[in-house]
Amino acid sequence: MGYMSQEGYDKLVEELHRLEAIERPKASAAIAEARDKGDLSENSEYDAAKEAQAHLEDKIRKMQEQVATAKIIDTSRLSNDSVQILSKVEMTNLVNNMKMVYTIVSDGEANLREGKISINTPIAQGLLNKKVNEEADIQLPNGTSIRLRIDNISID
Repeated sequence: MGYMSQEGYDKLVEELHRLEAIERPKASAAIAEARDKGDLSENSEYDAAKEAQAHLEDKIRKMQEQVATAKIIDTSRLSNDSVQILSKVEMTNLVNNMKMVYTIVSDGEANLREGKISINTPIAQGLLNKKVNEEADIQLPNGTSIRLRIDNISID
């Protein structure tokens, strides 16, 4: 996982706790209920419950690893001088004059509806280390390119 905000870390820990405390017992109960229905060799409900439990345990294991290896970014040490992780970037698409605002976050915190894009996206990569009033030509995966002007950089 690597670097993340305190907010992202807290959400990750909360979700991990929910999976361990609520979803894990539900999965065990579903297996027990299916097992009580008789012959396990012909019991598709039992097989489905075991598979769901395996997926859940895999997800829990991955989240535990993310929590263990997370590095929380001290936002007080970040600068508004240039675009970096956790920067909120206000910009103008110079092709169509549209204003856009994105916050650059870790992969695990990305959420386009909230305006949070992963640091590994082409847009974020094209903006990194740029300063206010600088322009970035960014090649998108669909083959088109956009030209963005950075209007403001802030840290939330």
